[in-house]
Amino acid sequence: MRPVQTEIEQRLRDSEPGVEVLLAEQVSAEKVRLVIDHPDGVDLALCERVTHHLREMLNDYSLEVSSPGPERPLTKPEHFQRFLGRRARVRTKAEHGGRRSFTGELVGADEREVTVAADAGVVTIPYTEIDKSNLLEG
Repeated sequence: MRPVQTEIEQRLRDSEPGVEVLLAEQVSAEKVRLVIDHPDGVDLALCERVTHHLREMLNDYSLEVSSPGPERPLTKPEHFQRFLGRRARVRTKAEHGGRRSFTGELVGADEREVTVAADAGVVTIPYTEIDKSNLLEG
């Protein structure tokens, strides 16, 4: 997990316990993109509250807080497990069997790896090798 994501999750744990941080990525030296989810949904008021709770970070970064949308990021084992049977794109840090991008149905997920029925066949990828991944519409 990214260090900035761990810091944000710790800061929100008490102030917004229902908020799940799906992705926190530093997209530039001064900007952090934050994708959040909540059981009741994500609206502008929640994004504003989260920004307020993270105000100390605004000294170092600008924050972009948003809802996951239909192509929500998958960053934790429980995300992959929750969306078994759905289509996703998984991009690896290095080549995995000669490829770095796999698109297909999530057919397996445990605490160590995810299995994707991709167009080139079924592939199992350890989470430690994943660079980015997200659900796909339809």
